[in-house]
Amino acid sequence: MKKIYVLIGNYGSGKSELALNFAFKAAESGRTELIDLDMVNTYFRLTERGQMTKMKEIRLVSPNFACSGIETLSVPAEVSSAFALDWDTVVFDAGGDAVGSTALGRYHQDFMELEPEQLEVLNVVNIRRPLAGTVEKIIHLQEEMQIHSRLKITGMINNTNLAEMTGPAELRDGYEMIKEVSEKTGVPVLYTTGKKELLDIFLAEGHDPKYIGTPMAIDTYMRRDWTSWIESLKELQHPIQGGAH
Repeated sequence: MKKIYVLIGNYGSGKSELALNFAFKAAESGRTELIDLDMVNTYFRLTERGQMTKMKEIRLVSPNFACSGIETLSVPAEVSSAFALDWDTVVFDAGGDAVGSTALGRYHQDFMELEPEQLEVLNVVNIRRPLAGTVEKIIHLQEEMQIHSRLKITGMINNTNLAEMTGPAELRDGYEMIKEVSEKTGVPVLYTTGKKELLDIFLAEGHDPKYIGTPMAIDTYMRRDWTSWIESLKELQHPIQGGAH
């Protein structure tokens, strides 16, 4: 039976990183498609990891004009393949905020035709980001994303981190805040994600499993070398002509 994961959340929550990790794990045991529907964040693009997904035999669908230097993106027709073709797993990386999640709304009917057990809509929460820094902000953003995406969020992911500066305190603080969100909204915590060594420390502290969900150790693929990024933009704007000096 096909399983579809939709990852949504605020800008900088780590959706793209988790989308890759979910897809790579799924590809170990079945046919997998990864759909980049993030129409907000043109900086961290799954498209840039296209070669990596090919190596894992994952089909990647990206917005039209992604990584072309054009800031106005559009949704490709190939997104319909998520529902029409016989995949084992499909992972959507969707929207950086309520506006970004609107791209999901056009597929409302397709999602509604799935069996409940086939669909997980996961709010990726990183409380170290301003838009998710309080319980009230997380709940407000979650409600907005549900309205714009026309999908009900079925679970939360505690992906609290500070990139290379992440320590055990991030998962711990995220746990406490997301636990309160879960108690107030009834939305369960389905996953807690992070580097294995940090997860091991956090799990050994004896927190309530109900607000941890499935622990998921992740690898980092979306590192950004600022210098290389700037140089790549220059190359797009001024491509080297053959034979030019």
